Amino acid sequence: MKDKILNTVGKNLIPFIQIFGLYVIFHGHLSPGGGFAGGTIIGVSFILYRIIFGKEFVQNKLRFSLLIRFLTIGVFIYGVMKGYIFISGGSDLHWATPPLGIPGSIISGGFLLPLNIIVGTVVSVTMYFFYCLFEEGEI
Repeated sequence: MKDKILNTVGKNLIPFIQIFGLYVIFHGHLSPGGGFAGGTIIGVSFILYRIIFGKEFVQNKLRFSLLIRFLTIGVFIYGVMKGYIFISGGSDLHWATPPLGIPGSIISGGFLLPLNIIVGTVVSVTMYFFYCLFEEGEI
């Protein structure tokens, strides 16, 4: 049986949880937080969405094939960016890097912001997948 109060509160609260997760990801190089912390917040919002609205409804919205694509592309891009950082940063090759910008602004950390976004995506999808596996009794 669906609870109307839980559905209404969840429907109104989940977007704010996700916005806060995005805030933590985007300001992670300026304040406490980052990709992992923001990813866990967004992952919890996905889990809450599945708990409130049910497995069948959510599988139409958050298809596993799409989430797997986000996960694999994110891990690949993360590996390429970190490899580039290791190669270019440690050997004084002076290869191109993103501009550092004005200290204290969002675009001020070079590769940190894109890496935080990728880590947040990977962590949120992985958390959701682990919850789905536990719920279905696969683990």
